[in-house]
Amino acid sequence: MKKIMNCPVAAFIATFTLSAIVLAEEEPKEALSPNKIVEEASVEEWVAIPTEDLLVMRLAPDAEGNPREVIIQLMPAPFSQGWVHNIKLLAREGWYDGISVNRVQDNYVVQWGDPNYDNPESDGEKKTLPDGLKVMGEDEYTNDEPLKNLLTTTLTIDQEWWHKDSYGKSSGHFRGWQLGYSDTQWWPVHCYGMVGVGRNLSPDTGSGAELYTVIGHAPRHLDRNIALVGRVIEGIEYLSSLPRGKGELGFYAEDEFDKRTPILSIDVAADLLESETAPAGLTYDYEYLSTESETFAKYAEARANRRDPFFILPAGGADICNIPVPVRPAPNG
Repeated sequence: MKKIMNCPVAAFIATFTLSAIVLAEEEPKEALSPNKIVEEASVEEWVAIPTEDLLVMRLAPDAEGNPREVIIQLMPAPFSQGWVHNIKLLAREGWYDGISVNRVQDNYVVQWGDPNYDNPESDGEKKTLPDGLKVMGEDEYTNDEPLKNLLTTTLTIDQEWWHKDSYGKSSGHFRGWQLGYSDTQWWPVHCYGMVGVGRNLSPDTGSGAELYTVIGHAPRHLDRNIALVGRVIEGIEYLSSLPRGKGELGFYAEDEFDKRTPILSIDVAADLLESETAPAGLTYDYEYLSTESETFAKYAEARANRRDPFFILPAGGADICNIPVPVRPAPNG
């Protein structure tokens, strides 16, 4: 055995093997994609979304008869609570049942509400709003509670690019939501899939009877000018793929009556689960990745600096809307 190990071939093999081991140890690990980072989050880093904070919007079936269900997460306190109160009241009164999608503007918004309210093809009586709706002031588009020490993530990198924002002093994530921030105010921002309240000219702030969702490039100029009340967490494709209206601002014109998509119902998920007619096994269990978690910090940094194989140069920064908060059905849901 000793003679064999002392031969030149054996020495070459030993040297090659050692070199291979050293190279393998020095070979940098392939950077993880943002999605892969999220997949590796621990169970403890996910936060359950209460079913009281979820709306279930059922659109009329598509042309092939397939059901279309959109899930909206409403904002928890202290965000937009007057409008959230109204939306839950309207849902529980059945007011939304039978309304329709009346506006689809390309690269902008999808809007739904009473088809006989302020629409070009209106030819009937407006629906009567229920009692108990709150009236909010424009000051409620923002919150003045100091958040300077709270509106951060657990990012460990030194750069501060990720807090800079063109529509305010800074932006960031707090309790699962994307927010803009100044020295004295903070507010939700108009990212893709966010849900807001339609309104007329100021001082009207909208009741929640008309709602819209963003289906294009983030219209951040609307921040602080209109109430945001939630975000679509499932089924956005059913809204973003609807036919565009050719009327002003994407409203359906008089000859596009058949393009309006009926909304069969909008309910609070908690109510559906408690209904005596709820089918066995019905669940609306969703959770979001805690924006205060270590994994979210890694995910946010990876979104801003893609290093996984497809990318050549890291961007060095990211707009707040390019770092969406991951939401998923609960694994046991």
